[in-house]
Amino acid sequence: MTSSAFDVAILGAGPVGRVLALMLARVAPDPARIALLAGSAPVPAAPSAAMPATDPRVLAMNHGSRVLLESLHAWPDRSADIRNIHVSQRGRLGRTLIQNTDFGVPQLGSVVAYSGLHAKLDECVAACGVTVLPGPPAQIGRQDADGVRIQQGETELLCRVAVQSDGAGATDVRRDYDQHAVLTTAHASLPRRGWAWERFTAEGPLALLPHPQTPDAYSVVWCSAPERAAELAALDNAAFSQALSAAFGDRLGRLSSQAPRHVFPLALSARRAQVHGRLAAIGNAAQTLHPVAGQGLNLGLRDAARLAQTLGGWLAHPDANPAPALAEFASARHVDRVITAGLTDLMPRVFSTGMAPVEHACGLALLALDLASPLRAPLAQHLLQGFRA
Repeated sequence: MTSSAFDVAILGAGPVGRVLALMLARVAPDPARIALLAGSAPVPAAPSAAMPATDPRVLAMNHGSRVLLESLHAWPDRSADIRNIHVSQRGRLGRTLIQNTDFGVPQLGSVVAYSGLHAKLDECVAACGVTVLPGPPAQIGRQDADGVRIQQGETELLCRVAVQSDGAGATDVRRDYDQHAVLTTAHASLPRRGWAWERFTAEGPLALLPHPQTPDAYSVVWCSAPERAAELAALDNAAFSQALSAAFGDRLGRLSSQAPRHVFPLALSARRAQVHGRLAAIGNAAQTLHPVAGQGLNLGLRDAARLAQTLGGWLAHPDANPAPALAEFASARHVDRVITAGLTDLMPRVFSTGMAPVEHACGLALLALDLASPLRAPLAQHLLQGFRA
């Protein structure tokens, strides 16, 4: 068995873990003392230009996340801008339109392919000087006065601060939505560049996001009961396209899907505390959200940015106790986590009660948001960049 010592060890090399590594590398006196424990599973290649819009794995990035990634030179080469977000409720009156011109920004957000973002972050991490340790999944061991012990296969690591970013352990708060999400890609006969759509149906939210691979394609996230999701996934392409067009409406003309469909269960899971001793949790290791409004990754990136900010001063003197910096991080992230988790938890439940008075009230709320910009602004501002303490 071999052993190594680091100032910070990051468990999990998804987008949130890699962004944290990049940000810490900028402030650490010796970036090599930042360890990124990357799993050995390969990432599928990005879909080629010859076969556009066949990969449903896309990520909705808000304006704040794009600014962060661009500052790290980690923005992917291909993306689709979102300048307008249309929110409506199937079968009920009322809708809300949020536009980039309301805030004087080039776009409200963007959509990127997961594989494209991963490749760009991988390239940046390789050049930033942190120590990347591929291998089997790492396990957190005991904490003591010297730090946190981590086991990765036959290697034991000792680090002064450990950060979980691998999606494990967020089980203090749990809600099963009794919904599954069907992910696929569809082409529109009347595409509208720069538009994203959130359509609340009796089954659950239905989102169409502009796909970064081709201008007439949309990434589809269709939430419904597990039995209905399985039924949709099993339909042939023609029947699925017809069902999708019926649920979404005719705003984009005919919707046609020839792409594979993937089904994922949906649940809220979260830790009450992001810090335990010298261990911090960020991203999906701290909270996993319902995909409505596409806030999960954006919230995780704000976790990473704030943790890097609070650890920056401590890294200049890593022999000091990191507890004050970690406590500051946890305190600063509390309000944003509560607001974002609460918002994404409430919307899919209140819009799909099946109770006409409640759904009509939701329609009136959407109408009020659309007519009164002072009412719409706080919600839109949060979706644009989140709550930043």
